[in-house]
Amino acid sequence: MNRRLLTVLLPVLVGALMIGAWYIFRLHILAADQRFLLPAPDAILRALADKAPTLWSSALTTATGALLGFGLAVALSFTLALGLSLSPLIRAGFYPYLMMLQLTPIIVLAPILILWVGPGLKSVVIITFLICFFPLVVNTTQGLISTDRNLVELFRMGRASRLQEIFLLRVPSALPYFFTGLRIAATLAPIGAIVGDAYAGNSAGGQGGLGFLTIIYSAQFQLPSLFATAAVACLLGFVFAGTVVALSWFALHHWHDSYQAKD
Repeated sequence: MNRRLLTVLLPVLVGALMIGAWYIFRLHILAADQRFLLPAPDAILRALADKAPTLWSSALTTATGALLGFGLAVALSFTLALGLSLSPLIRAGFYPYLMMLQLTPIIVLAPILILWVGPGLKSVVIITFLICFFPLVVNTTQGLISTDRNLVELFRMGRASRLQEIFLLRVPSALPYFFTGLRIAATLAPIGAIVGDAYAGNSAGGQGGLGFLTIIYSAQFQLPSLFATAAVACLLGFVFAGTVVALSWFALHHWHDSYQAKD
């Protein structure tokens, strides 16, 4: 069988087996009075259809917060990474504070952000930014300082300026590291937006995101709708991650070893 066809069919087969196992577990292992805790896949599909307008509106709100926070993290992390790559002393001075920012729990930051900027999209964007920022700046900085020393010496022998060395050598060499950080951040962005929406979101004007919707369905014990919300959130994550994978392939597949080896 064609290998590419097999790579498509295998996930479909595994998915079908998992759904079958889901039904078997629900009908033959769970007690009758506990089956409501695990809705059947067809009940979740019905909830997806019934709640489609609400889920779509909430997904757009969450996607907006995720995209804005993600874009802000990409722009600021790349700028900061350029500065951090210039000197070990600069890195030594800033890294402890980057770690401090990363290790501070969002559940602590959310009330502070609500007091500073108010609940709603602004807080969600900032929370998403904080979650995405660290892996981007760390990976990009590592890429910028990991440029082949022989190539650096060659540029300096050719009397290249510092800007030429950075933008014609170090930045292209750092692209694989940058896209690694981008993939991590793209996975975290929807999660950050959903968490931010749960802690600092606002449903004013019908603009509550998936995190806010999760709280509502959980409080009302609407389990099929809760699972449907989780499915939409998962799909949103796939869109973010898939877009970054496509961008990575477009930027690297012509020259980077990781793609050349696959050919």
